[in-house]
Amino acid sequence: MSVAASTHENRLARETSPYLLQHKHNPVEWWPWGPEALAEAKANNKPILLSVGYAACHWCHVMAHESFEDEATARVMNELFVNIKVDREERPDIDQIYMQALHHLGEQGGWPLTMFLTPAGEPVWGGTYFPPTSRYGRPAFVDVMREVARLFREEPAKIEQNRGALMARLSDVARNPQRVTIGQQELDHIGQQLGSAMDPVNGGLRGAPKFPQCAIFENLWRAGLRTGEGRYFHIVDLTLTRISEGGIYDHLGGGYSRYSVDDKWLVPHFEKMLYDNAQLLDLLSLAWQRTGKMLYRERAEETVGWLRREMTSGEGAFYSSLDADSEGEEGKFYVWSLAEVEAALGKNAALFAQHYDVTTGGNFEGHNILNRLKDLPRSMEIDAALPMLRSMLHQIRERRIRPGLDDKVLADWNGLMIAALTNAALAFWQPDWVAMARKAFDFVQRNMTRGDRLGHSWREGRLLYPGLASDFACMIRAALSLHEATGERGYLDQALTWQAALDCHYANPQTGTYFLTADDAEGLVVRPASTSDDATPNPNGVIAQNLIRLAAFTGDYSFRDKADRLIEGILAIGGQNLFMHVAMLNAIDMRLNLAEIVVTGEGEAADALVNAALALPYVNRAVVRAPSASALPASHPAQEKIRAASGPAAFICIGETCSLPVTSPDDILQRYDAARMAPAA
Repeated sequence: MSVAASTHENRLARETSPYLLQHKHNPVEWWPWGPEALAEAKANNKPILLSVGYAACHWCHVMAHESFEDEATARVMNELFVNIKVDREERPDIDQIYMQALHHLGEQGGWPLTMFLTPAGEPVWGGTYFPPTSRYGRPAFVDVMREVARLFREEPAKIEQNRGALMARLSDVARNPQRVTIGQQELDHIGQQLGSAMDPVNGGLRGAPKFPQCAIFENLWRAGLRTGEGRYFHIVDLTLTRISEGGIYDHLGGGYSRYSVDDKWLVPHFEKMLYDNAQLLDLLSLAWQRTGKMLYRERAEETVGWLRREMTSGEGAFYSSLDADSEGEEGKFYVWSLAEVEAALGKNAALFAQHYDVTTGGNFEGHNILNRLKDLPRSMEIDAALPMLRSMLHQIRERRIRPGLDDKVLADWNGLMIAALTNAALAFWQPDWVAMARKAFDFVQRNMTRGDRLGHSWREGRLLYPGLASDFACMIRAALSLHEATGERGYLDQALTWQAALDCHYANPQTGTYFLTADDAEGLVVRPASTSDDATPNPNGVIAQNLIRLAAFTGDYSFRDKADRLIEGILAIGGQNLFMHVAMLNAIDMRLNLAEIVVTGEGEAADALVNAALALPYVNRAVVRAPSASALPASHPAQEKIRAASGPAAFICIGETCSLPVTSPDDILQRYDAARMAPAA
């Protein structure tokens, strides 16, 4: 980049998004998304070139270097288009609309997302990455731009045809929904189908690339809990073990990368995302509680260590992501040569190299990605020596030029991690993790709210407001997790406040579902309302689970009725493609199988019962503290039994049936299993 280019600044210099700021020196006259950019396009009757990416996206960096930093390419962009740059993490609503448009064009999608829009913001055509010169059947970016601009000028009928067709598809809201019913039998059948799609050797879904699709893995785990069939636990255990031993895991610094480009979990796409690590931490907690496998405890502790060390602000909030690239090369920060390992570890290098697959030729483009996928003999002596060697290499790696950090704070991703930390704290008996979760929650509550409503993204004191349904869904989930773990009423009250605001500003009364954007948010060409899961669970699925748990914690079963309507609405819209709605399937399982564990009484005996209940799997558990019968509504099925109890006791209630009183903490698990497996009344 020339000196002139490095001093030139475009409009993105006034933004706070780290991704947008990466482009502030581009010769492209970028606009951030907003009314001003759209007004500029209309005033000059220019089509819009919309570029959507995120800070940790490798191919976004490639296209930026090849095209957006190139003076000649920028001149074409500036001449023909109003150019808008969007951070998909900051504006997932915009990303959702135009990614759906790309899918309707028959493209698979991905990032960078490159869309061409009318001056009013309506999509016409698009793609993802375009190379600077034509290669492998992909047209050159400049050629694409010139042809799209020509069509706008000379063949407006074709533009209108595409615009009309795409807008019709985007505006289609399942006008003829079909009623779909899902019960225990249907859930079991879906579990069988998902199980058959799994890789029996390496875990995960068959083929490559492999993503840690945690909602699917949770669904299989739920199938094991529901049916008692060990094969479901086995495939998730295999998957989590391979992920945790593979190159997708950072064996020196902790934390998991976004995905593996191969089918063995060896070669990662090196970016690290907060949301992946939150969801994997939840799975580690589940698997640890059943298996007691030390690998899961170690990975959980190491991942939380990475979170605390590299991803936490001074005020306790969690950052968004770490880039895949450093020094312009993907993965450079993480890979090793055998010579580097030998220089660092001396006589111990051979031991380390053997157990972490370090060779002269390397396992990735001449370099070595540390992994433990090979089934080598292990011993107490080896396991005792390796941590020190890892620490030595980690200290050396810390001197390298680090990948970029996206330090914006997203309410929804923070909510996922707060809940995961809380669940993990209970599973692994780590009370300081609850303290971390509390601190992050306090940050969002203090800095990312206005009245009863959440914002979405915060950086350097600036809040992007109003928030999205995903922010409410995930932060309500976080509040309920902290309420259950601590017994503090304030978290439940906050969840109720946010749920009321969500219902007021995001609910779709026609379907019982929720829009992604608020009713008073900036107007877009359509109001996004996707029900499908993405890398994170769809907010509708999370909201359904929240409503079910709110009913348990408050005794107000109107929340359960609302969850039923939401589930019916989603099934009507997405019932023909259930595998894109796994979070909702998990909500249905929770609706049918949630165990309300009501602990009555006070003092040490009651606390011991609560702690035993909190050690059960979090997926279908709601621990309700009720010092006396008056703490529960008169209609609660445990009312009569609580009145008859002579001291502290726990009652395990599934559906409308409650167990006999449990007075020994050691009996909680046995009674829980018996209640779960009992036939429905």
